[in-house]
Amino acid sequence: MLKETDLLEQEVQDYYGRELQSSADLKTNACCTVTGLPDQIRAGLKKIHPEVLTRYYGCGLTIPTCLEGLRVLDLGSGSGRDCYLLSQLVGESGYVLGIDMTDEQLAVANRHREWHREQFGFSAANVDFVKGNIQDLRGAGIGDAEFDVIVSNCVVNLAADKRAVLSEAQRVLKEGGEFYFSDVYCDRRIPPELVNDRELYGECLSGALYWNDFLNLARQAGFGDPRIVESRRLTIDNESVQRKTEGYRFYSVTHRLFKLPALEPACEDYGQAVKYLGGVDEQPTRFQLDDHHLFELGKIVPVCGNSWLMLAATRYREFFEFYGDFSTHFGIFPGCGTEIPYQDRTEAEPAGSSTSSCC
Repeated sequence: MLKETDLLEQEVQDYYGRELQSSADLKTNACCTVTGLPDQIRAGLKKIHPEVLTRYYGCGLTIPTCLEGLRVLDLGSGSGRDCYLLSQLVGESGYVLGIDMTDEQLAVANRHREWHREQFGFSAANVDFVKGNIQDLRGAGIGDAEFDVIVSNCVVNLAADKRAVLSEAQRVLKEGGEFYFSDVYCDRRIPPELVNDRELYGECLSGALYWNDFLNLARQAGFGDPRIVESRRLTIDNESVQRKTEGYRFYSVTHRLFKLPALEPACEDYGQAVKYLGGVDEQPTRFQLDDHHLFELGKIVPVCGNSWLMLAATRYREFFEFYGDFSTHFGIFPGCGTEIPYQDRTEAEPAGSSTSSCC
């Protein structure tokens, strides 16, 4: 039998509040960010207090673009590292709220709140921290459609009820907002005996969702067409942990999930296209939507209906020119979903047809 929820949560709090005193205490690289950092993020990290940096346990870069003036929520904010990065990016007109259930981590985050305000040169702090459970954001006083962006860094795997986390994220996001987060996944479902292993769970391994289970849960929660931003295979250098997890492969993946109810399960072709006009400070010449959509400045690119909406119905609209609408459906982009099971390959293609794929 799996651990009772209350016991699991208490063990997570103990692991991150008492057993781990810094990232050096981790036994694997699951909760370590190894991706190259943009210059803007490197500069922001230099303005963050050393104690906050020391108690960072993230597995990816969960800082999307175009955040100025937005309201951002960090699920499982820990010592506040990402919140204080976000604080600089949203600016004085924006707001950041971090929620965590571990007292020791919250104490570190709150202890340096005023220090960071002075460091950033703000007249008033734009960051708050609240104790709460990411599975029950309403219990922490967070209402419907309060935030433009939600981030989370290697925390969802630690939650007992992942479905609740995704549903709550969808509820508190504004229309057109996004949940941008990194987490650990497994190539198969993890059995109860490993889930119940305190060390493996605390190291962000045995709480990891099986890949397909995550995709199904995300769609059920209202996040159609989850997009991968980046991913990497995790290595486990601890001999004891290696033995326990033999046969299981773990991955750190950064996703972006948009709150757009019109998204379809696959890449449907409506003859649409977009052109990047520039203006995103972090990506002046090439805009990256995900790991297979990179838009060069000034180039008109065919896209599926979902990609069109992810740009046209979100905070990115002003940076693109849009072509087409949803009036005519031309089928599916080849390789992007279920196609007609039989096709006579000897039949001549219609004049002007294209087999180019959105993905």
